[in-house]
Amino acid sequence: MATNHPDRPKKHETLEQWFKSMNQLMQEKPVKGFLQSIDDFFRQPFPQSSFSVRVNENVNEYVVTAELPGIKKEDISIDVINNSLTILVNKTEMVSEINDIEKTEMHMASSRQYSRTVPFAHPINDKKVRASYRNGLLEIKIAKKQGKKIDIFIDE
Repeated sequence: MATNHPDRPKKHETLEQWFKSMNQLMQEKPVKGFLQSIDDFFRQPFPQSSFSVRVNENVNEYVVTAELPGIKKEDISIDVINNSLTILVNKTEMVSEINDIEKTEMHMASSRQYSRTVPFAHPINDKKVRASYRNGLLEIKIAKKQGKKIDIFIDE
């Protein structure tokens, strides 16, 4: 048999007030911005961490093509080391938010680094590398190292 206690409605009101206070706190800055960044992370926890690379080969050279839409030429570096090619992209984004009502400014910077390394089956000539970048498409041409041809003599 349940008995009514005079303080039971008071506990219910206190709990309800606590939930209202928490809800209000979650809607205010900076908590709201923090919670939004957590939501963004779970929507896309692992942003694009790579980029598409194709390698074509002909008799004289390799042609490496990388798709880098939205990347500036200044954010790309290319290294040729030990018979391989590494493409490194350093992308930095700056976001600013100004709230005239609250007289606040918020500036955020994020930096992401992507890289791809392509090993080559044949020796390459690192002195004969050409790269061009246009409309988000990076094309790198790397000459193959020409070996020395050995003549075979008939031993009589």
